[in-house]
Amino acid sequence: MSGFSVLSAKAIPFLKANVDTDQLLPKQFLTGVTRTGYGKHLFHDWRYTDAQGTQLAADFVFNKPQYKGAQILLAGENFGCGSSREHAPWALADYGFHVIIAPSFADIFYANCINNLIVPIVLNKDDIKYVAQMVEAKSDTQIRVDLPAQSVTVCDKTYLFSIEEHHKKNLISGRDMIDQSLEFTPLIVKHENNIQSWLV
Repeated sequence: MSGFSVLSAKAIPFLKANVDTDQLLPKQFLTGVTRTGYGKHLFHDWRYTDAQGTQLAADFVFNKPQYKGAQILLAGENFGCGSSREHAPWALADYGFHVIIAPSFADIFYANCINNLIVPIVLNKDDIKYVAQMVEAKSDTQIRVDLPAQSVTVCDKTYLFSIEEHHKKNLISGRDMIDQSLEFTPLIVKHENNIQSWLV
């Protein structure tokens, strides 16, 4: 996977609190084992007015043309709560999001974002609300996310955020959990070679 360093992009303001993984990706779409193809089902029950997903809900923010191509999601508190399914960040990534900014995240969802190279950023609720208002006033507003500097810049305002150093390094280098495990291949092979034959 390619890593993340700096991104300047448009955002979608969606500050609804307690958005769970069932809302992000309803259970009927959990049919695959690859990470692609889920973006079209993201927020299915809100994006569409019919079960087949053929009629867009005109008033849902994701369907508004001015936000097309946004790569940053401005979200509400406790984003990604609910089940631990990894399909939810798969859908977000497949839709085109690289960054999610929220006041708080569900713990497992946060970890799943990291593992799928989506940068989850925690900022103050009032700061996110201010940024969302700027985006709503001018939809092509560019938000600059600098992961090495741990900063989010919008116009003349810069907000700093915290992130665990190992998460930061893995996001920058583009390493998921499998890549991290493979770094220990020599030790794994040595251990396996030392296992007694009756345990195999």
